[in-house]
Amino acid sequence: MTEQASPLMQNLRRSSVWFVASVLVLAASSIGLSRLLETETPTVSLALDPLNVDAVIGEITGDLNDTSNTPDLDALLAKAEGALRFDLVDARLYSLIGEIKYRQGEKDQAYELFDQARKLSKTEIHALQRSIGRSIEMGDLSKAVGEIDILLRRWPDRFPEIAGGMPTILSNPDGYQAVLAALKVDAPWRSSLFVALGNAPLGLDFANRLLLDLIGSSSPPKQGELSFVINGYIRQKQYEPAYRLFLFSLSEEERKLGGYIFNSTFEPAPSGKPFDWQIRDQSGMEVTFATSQDAVEGEGGATVRFLNTPVKNSALQQYLELPPGSYKISLVASARNLKLPKELFWSLRCPSGEIARFNIPEGTYNRQALSQDFLIGPHTCPMQFLRLETAAIAESWRFRYVGTLVMHKLSIERLPS
Repeated sequence: MTEQASPLMQNLRRSSVWFVASVLVLAASSIGLSRLLETETPTVSLALDPLNVDAVIGEITGDLNDTSNTPDLDALLAKAEGALRFDLVDARLYSLIGEIKYRQGEKDQAYELFDQARKLSKTEIHALQRSIGRSIEMGDLSKAVGEIDILLRRWPDRFPEIAGGMPTILSNPDGYQAVLAALKVDAPWRSSLFVALGNAPLGLDFANRLLLDLIGSSSPPKQGELSFVINGYIRQKQYEPAYRLFLFSLSEEERKLGGYIFNSTFEPAPSGKPFDWQIRDQSGMEVTFATSQDAVEGEGGATVRFLNTPVKNSALQQYLELPPGSYKISLVASARNLKLPKELFWSLRCPSGEIARFNIPEGTYNRQALSQDFLIGPHTCPMQFLRLETAAIAESWRFRYVGTLVMHKLSIERLPS
């Protein structure tokens, strides 16, 4: 029979249980608080929990990225290797140790560590970036593109860091073919690539070539991609390649709409590309395109309906490329109760100024023909801009546009010299 414990021993046991429980609660609280602080203040986080690997990584990364101080690489290396003993499968630690070795000049060992990091995690971001740089240096551009694809699928916001190296990759035949292959399977960074190339004078020709090579593929050029590159050429005042790219991008059906004015009969579904019709969002009016079969009363074309409000600026526009010569611009239009307090007109402009304008008449009429001759001199301008606009300078409610205009056909023909 066991002797009953004395009251003193019972109190001691209860005190021990309470002390252990209190220590466990404090430890858990410290670990939780350490987790909370590991991103913003990793040093404080480590003071609360020296074994917090995320805090160690944050502190080392912060020291390596601190441009105001020279980091103590030996101390950081010891700290990273110490953390690795507690977590042998954290790819970030191998990558950090690799970066420290890289900065110490031990590049071969650094790349072995980067490779180890990628074996543990294919998308470890720093190891991937270093590997991409090395692949480019070694001339293995096909491998570099594969690594870029992995990086950007996981970290799409990192494209700006990659963009600068793309012209180098694309200037190499193997690199170009690797990029083209990725675009043909609709890589998620495809649009970012065309934006980057379209914004760089040296990248425009690569973007042009890629778009042409994608024509007829299972993932042909998208309208937005074409528009961005064409606009890039226009911004650089390279009008000939801009217009050629537009022409080459047309489908068989679209080629039937060709002419000095593309889609002169306003067939539905304009692409919005610069040498096709662009419909501007404009309060106070509605613009719709319809074929004669779909339109009310067989009045096919572009219908502009004014909503009894002020109207300022343009509604429709298109870039043109007319060689020097004499021309006639003609419009066939109908109108119902059209009231135009500050004029409505088609304007043809060069960068240097307006070269032709003709006004739309008010009232109600059916298929009225309007035309005007104009001249483009040998040095007038290499590209023109056609726009439907109003003469309103300010949106005053004293000048409200009312009624409906249907433009059946707008065309330009060259006159005999």
